[in-house]
Parts: sequence; structure tokens; C-alpha cells
Amino acid sequence: MATEFDWNNSLLEQWEWHWNNQIRARLQGLTDDEYFWSPVPDPWNVWPRGASTAPLQAGAGDFTIDFAFPQPDPAPFTTIAWRLGHVIVGVLAGRNASHFGAPPASYESWEYAGTAQDALDQLETQLDVWVKGVRGLSYTELTAPVGNKEPYPELAVADLVLHIHRELIHHLSEVSLLRDLYAHTPREGKKS
Repeated sequence: MATEFDWNNSLLEQWEWHWNNQIRARLQGLTDDEYFWSPVPDPWNVWPRGASTAPLQAGAGDFTIDFAFPQPDPAPFTTIAWRLGHVIVGVLAGRNASHFGAPPASYESWEYAGTAQDALDQLETQLDVWVKGVRGLSYTELTAPVGNKEPYPELAVADLVLHIHRELIHHLSEVSLLRDLYAHTPREGKKS
């Protein structure tokens, strides 16, 4: 007798393997200097309120995140702080609110982290909500259309899960690369 394939487990394994075997260790020890650092002038970043020169600054707390609409071409360089803010809010918190009953979240209403550790804490919190939510989905729920909560309402919830996992792997790999660049870039007062 054949058993039903466990899609839920396979979808979670896609993300959890990368998180537990690659990404989590690469985020350990992230410093505030790395978090805000940019190798180029005028990046999009997370800034103390009033310090940004971007056309749009979103956020409800002491720090805001940079945006522009429409997005410039080429898009501005983004720092680790910006990338983590995007992952925490745009990739996870908004979806956690829409699909798993978490509090409402948007770029405009979010209190962005002013330190690397606060950002990593926010990331862990949102990841915990996401993984718990995905783990609780039945096969029927995974194969149901995602509905009007997403730009492509006809796609299955499983398609959304795959998309979010690709986004997490993509952006957090960029963060890892920026950490490598930071470690190997000569700066005043740093031995090369």
C-alpha cells in the first residue's frame, strides 16, 4: 500500500536545510558596523529617522528603510541592514500576517532594527512564525489557491512557500557575501 507523499516536510526541508547548514552560522557575530556598512556611496539602508536622502523612507520607529517608486534603474546598492529589513518585513512579516494570523505588518508600520542583534532577533522571530505556519498546513491547504492575499491568486499555497524559501535563500546569501566583502575590504584603522 503506497503512502501519501509528505509535501509539507519536503517544502520545509528546502528552507530548513539551508538555514541550519549554511545561513544561520554565516549570520552569527554580525556587528553593527557590518550591518550598516556600504562599499559604495549613497546606498539604500536603514537610517536613524531623518538621516536618509532616499525619495521614500518607511518605518514607524526611530529608524527608517529607503525606497523609491518607481524603483530607479539601476537599483541602488542595498546594505545588510536594508536586505534584512526587506526579508523581515516584505518577505516574512507581511506573509505571516496574511496567512498565519500574525499581527499586521508593512514597510510603513514596521519598527526597523537599529542594531544588528535586534535585526537578527526580528529575523528569528519571523522565521519561527513562518516555519510553524508552514508546518501546520495540510496537503489540502498546500494545494489550495493562495487567493487575493498575493499578486498571483490562482497559484497554490505550496507555490508561495517555494517562492518565500527562494527569497530567503537568495537574500540571506547576499548578506553572507556582503559579510565576506566587509571582511576583505581595507578600511582606515584595519589591518589588511
